[in-house]
Amino acid sequence: VNVRLTLLYSTVVFLAREAFRRACLSGSAKKNWTQTVNLLWLTVPLGVLWSLILGWVWLHMLEVPDPDVVPHYRTGVMLFGLSAVVELLAEPFWVLAQAHLFVRLKVIAESLSIISKCCLTVILVVLCPHWGLLVFSLSQLLYTSLLVFCYVIYFLNFLGSPEALRKSFPICRVTELLPHFEEDQAILNWKQAKLTWSFFKQSFLKQILTEGERYVMTFLNVLNFGDQGVYDIVNNLGSLVARFIFLPIEESFYIFFAKVLERGKEIKHQKQEDVAIAATVLESLLKLVLLIGLTITVFGYAYSQLALDIYGGSMLSSGSGPSLLRCYSLYVLLLAVNGVTECFTFASMSKEQVDRFRFDKH
Repeated sequence: VNVRLTLLYSTVVFLAREAFRRACLSGSAKKNWTQTVNLLWLTVPLGVLWSLILGWVWLHMLEVPDPDVVPHYRTGVMLFGLSAVVELLAEPFWVLAQAHLFVRLKVIAESLSIISKCCLTVILVVLCPHWGLLVFSLSQLLYTSLLVFCYVIYFLNFLGSPEALRKSFPICRVTELLPHFEEDQAILNWKQAKLTWSFFKQSFLKQILTEGERYVMTFLNVLNFGDQGVYDIVNNLGSLVARFIFLPIEESFYIFFAKVLERGKEIKHQKQEDVAIAATVLESLLKLVLLIGLTITVFGYAYSQLALDIYGGSMLSSGSGPSLLRCYSLYVLLLAVNGVTECFTFASMSKEQVDRFRFDKH
């Protein structure tokens, strides 16, 4: 059941914010941040809308587990949907931090949130095991709330400080981080908004491709909840490299390529020095992730059964778990190449190319 709830959470968050992140991190950090912040706050009502729609689907269109076997399922759906909306409150702060390379803030905020989530999960599992899904739901809500809290506290202390003045930070007051209007200026940068819409249209297919197997398990009931749990464990183990190495690389270098290259402009009309730098970095990145991916593939394929036996005993290592983990080891190699090439492609595409890319995929 946890597979189903995390799918709800990831779907709401991805559909509500992915397009905004890609559009708002494009180009120079020296942009009109008033309009960008206004655009980013649209993720919250969009998240509420997706949370309500998908929450209704999860509660009324999917098979509801037996309350005696899996208690608090309905409460879990509501809390996971709420967690997604809460996390979206940090979106303007997250984009500002990424655009200005506040790497330490991101590391500290996410690490503190994950550690707190794990600690609460362990405490509630030991003290209140009968709570069932409520344990994981409350832990997820704590994670997102603490993440938002860390970003808000940091910017409350940072804005107006000598460090902010020294870095010429474009926002001076906390009120500028909230939606607001300025005279003689459009509320949104419509070029940026149109680019967001282009990314939003193709984000549906990307989400289906990314989480396709979970949607199949959730909507077609091809696996029972026990087998889904085994799959979830194998998937989490197999995706450790993707989540902790490949994803940060993709996020960081998307910003790099978006700043170095001018979106939608032909290569011959751009600064050749910047083009050469981007090409060199792309080549080095591909070599790096290929090396990591090949290492994981070789050792993961050979030691899948041992890894699962150490992690979960014979329950995981004697069934289909090792075969699934071997397949995932091969999949990691494809993820390695796909992440880097995708971040480069989307950082350099024009709005028209993004739209055409969507239709080409269909």
